[in-house]
Amino acid sequence: MRVLMTGHNGYIGSVMSRVFHEAGHEVTGLDTFLFEDCTFGTERAQSAQLPAIRVDLRDVDAEQLRGYDAVVHLAALSNDPLGNLNAQITEEINHRAAVRLARLAKGAGIPRFLFASSCSLYGVAGDNMLTETAAFNPITPYGATKVKVEADVSRLADGSFSPTFLRNATAYGYSPRLRADLVVNNLLGVAFTTGEVLLQSDGTPWRPLVHVEDICRAFLAALHAPRDVVHNEAFNVGRTEENYRMRTIADMVREAVPGSNVEFAPGGGPDPRCYRVNCDKIAAQLPEFRPRWTVRTGIEELHDRFREFQVSRDEFLGNRYLRIKHIQELQKNGRLGSDLRWLQLVDAAAAESGVAAVA
Repeated sequence: MRVLMTGHNGYIGSVMSRVFHEAGHEVTGLDTFLFEDCTFGTERAQSAQLPAIRVDLRDVDAEQLRGYDAVVHLAALSNDPLGNLNAQITEEINHRAAVRLARLAKGAGIPRFLFASSCSLYGVAGDNMLTETAAFNPITPYGATKVKVEADVSRLADGSFSPTFLRNATAYGYSPRLRADLVVNNLLGVAFTTGEVLLQSDGTPWRPLVHVEDICRAFLAALHAPRDVVHNEAFNVGRTEENYRMRTIADMVREAVPGSNVEFAPGGGPDPRCYRVNCDKIAAQLPEFRPRWTVRTGIEELHDRFREFQVSRDEFLGNRYLRIKHIQELQKNGRLGSDLRWLQLVDAAAAESGVAAVA
């Protein structure tokens, strides 16, 4: 199957491109390559070897979509701090450009559209266990855009166009494009480099968690599933038993990092972002999806990687793995505008990776 994957060069995409390739699919990437310099460790990401179109999501045209069997849409300003940087740009990229992409895909005759949604659209929900029918209560621009995209793209569904909405739990785990701004990754990285498992809240909020590789397997299962099973359907992505309070996650990290201690950041109080999700639907309806990771095994894997690459505190908390710092550094150096469009492209890097540079 020919698959166009947006955001293929990011945290999830760099893993998903490998998983799809190993499953026998022909993957082409589409990315603005904001994070191509954010490689973690020495492994060359499979995504860097893919044929790809270098273009801003807001500038995609219909011709670039012709000939594909499916679109996997991952590209977005993909966390709360980055989404809060400029709510208008977040709306432009995460909502309007995503819906425009779906319309173009439908017009190009692409039958499948897999959208990377998020459990963050549930927002403030307390201790209740949420199924896909739960009310939305997002409290960040990032979460709000996921709600809007699901609503708008759902209306495009018909006999020839099948969107599927995969509401990912909070991701964690190793990726060649590591993110240090995800809760498990952050707690572990800070503990490894400083000896402190530093909680930014009082430790009581719930989080549903899912390994990055298991997210990729969920998308693959949705792609392979019969059309009537996934047509215009939403799925919580993860495992029901992998919902944890923040303090429990911190304790797991403490157990994995010898000599570390749990500490609370000054001023850290209750975090209103608190939700638990039920993932029974995806387990029942997509039997191909069989998660392989737990938070404990994911922590062990990533801890092994930190030791292998001898990650330092300055490196982990610098501008390579913290997305917002990387964006701000590109802007400071005059390479990226306030609208998050490139002002300078390094053509040599594009040439070396085989990427088609698009103005």
